Amino acid sequence: MGSQMSFGDLESQGQRRKTRREEFLERMDAIVPWDRWCALVGPSYHSQARGRHVRGAETMLRMYLLQVMFGLSDEGTEDAVLDSRAMQRFMHLDLMQEQVPDATTLAKFRHVLEREGLGSAILRDLDAQLEEAGIMMRGGSIVDATFIEAPSSTKNRGHARDPEAHQSKKGKNWHFGYKAHIGVDAGSGLVHTVETTAANVSDVSMAHALVREDDAFCYADSGYTGVAKRPEVASDPHLSSMRWTVARKPSTIKGLDCTLSAEKGIESRKASVRSKVEHPFLIVKRRFGHLRTRYRGTGKNSCMLCVSFALANLAMCISAGRSLASRPEAA
Repeated sequence: MGSQMSFGDLESQGQRRKTRREEFLERMDAIVPWDRWCALVGPSYHSQARGRHVRGAETMLRMYLLQVMFGLSDEGTEDAVLDSRAMQRFMHLDLMQEQVPDATTLAKFRHVLEREGLGSAILRDLDAQLEEAGIMMRGGSIVDATFIEAPSSTKNRGHARDPEAHQSKKGKNWHFGYKAHIGVDAGSGLVHTVETTAANVSDVSMAHALVREDDAFCYADSGYTGVAKRPEVASDPHLSSMRWTVARKPSTIKGLDCTLSAEKGIESRKASVRSKVEHPFLIVKRRFGHLRTRYRGTGKNSCMLCVSFALANLAMCISAGRSLASRPEAA
């Protein structure tokens, strides 16, 4: 990839200020660990080469991350890169020398990530770097889950809804789709574990899969009531020895009178700790636009969500002014 300035770059130098998209992409370009992620993706991607020349793994990874960060389809990503110089610079593309990879090439690359489980590998690799840099702590987690809606329409080729998605009721509202279950580091608020299930899988049944092997405590909302009595927790020496701090159900809090104001204070402090888990959800669902699924099947959506939360971690590091540079060793 050449670094020669194109006519588009010369033209953009005349604009008065950078857009928020340009600033965001420049910061993400600077913090993404390209060398390590390309080393993870490259062997699987190039081993699939058939027929015409395959675009470089880094080029396709950059295009895929754009797709995730802006919630685009394969065709929409191709069009957006063609239309946006900020995205072209993020991909290090010079349109005078090479073309934007087409939607079919991007789809094939995405399928490799999904088939090889590289989404979760990217998240695990980033977590290791965050620990090396002293940003992600150890000792405790916060767990929570959110619905990712799936289209309920049957106006498609198979005239059927996604067979792996299910419906579930929360309060008075019904949801159809999937759930993203996450485990967040209690110290930094960064995501360390992501599990994707159908929407009808209860939050409490996935709690055991969201904590780390050295966690001593875990905070959770009232959806995890009774977690310590679950067989998968009670039968595990580590999980059963953990301190599970679960919020009281809202209906019981409303019933507390003034003489039990101390109890309300305890619940308020629990909520202040649990609030950290909402930040990654806000970025993935609002900033990246993943309110609804774009693909059918747990595997495809799991890969997309793992990469989304990895990028959310990087976005939170940028907001906090942190980098992935390793902390110096003590003398």
